[in-house]
Amino acid sequence: MFRFFRRKKILANEAASAGEKAGQLFDAGYNCTQSVLQATCPQAGDDLVTMAEAFGGGIGNSKCLCGAVTGGVMALGLQGQGKASGDLVAAFRTRNRTTCCKALSAPYTWLSSAHLSNCRRLTVETAEEVVRLLQK
Repeated sequence: MFRFFRRKKILANEAASAGEKAGQLFDAGYNCTQSVLQATCPQAGDDLVTMAEAFGGGIGNSKCLCGAVTGGVMALGLQGQGKASGDLVAAFRTRNRTTCCKALSAPYTWLSSAHLSNCRRLTVETAEEVVRLLQK
């Protein structure tokens, strides 16, 4: 939702980790929610990815819950591991002290390259944590 350019089509690299895939998707123009969801939940179809766009920027650019966390919760739930959502939130909060998009983005000018770089980092880390939780 907060990415204002056309998405590039990317070829899935099956050997890439979920974190690498999430980073590639983010670089291609998908938001944090969409990137984590697609990288960690292969069965997420186009309709779900389109729906997930609304959760970028902390839910519709409201800067509330980090979209990467939201994408991770969606992916866990779609794969029957919804109960692990609390573990995802706890791990994210331990690493970053908050799950609030506004607080996570506070040091940066919104949509600056530094801001997007931080969002990309959070997206990659969250995708990796989702996979770790799915493998438990």
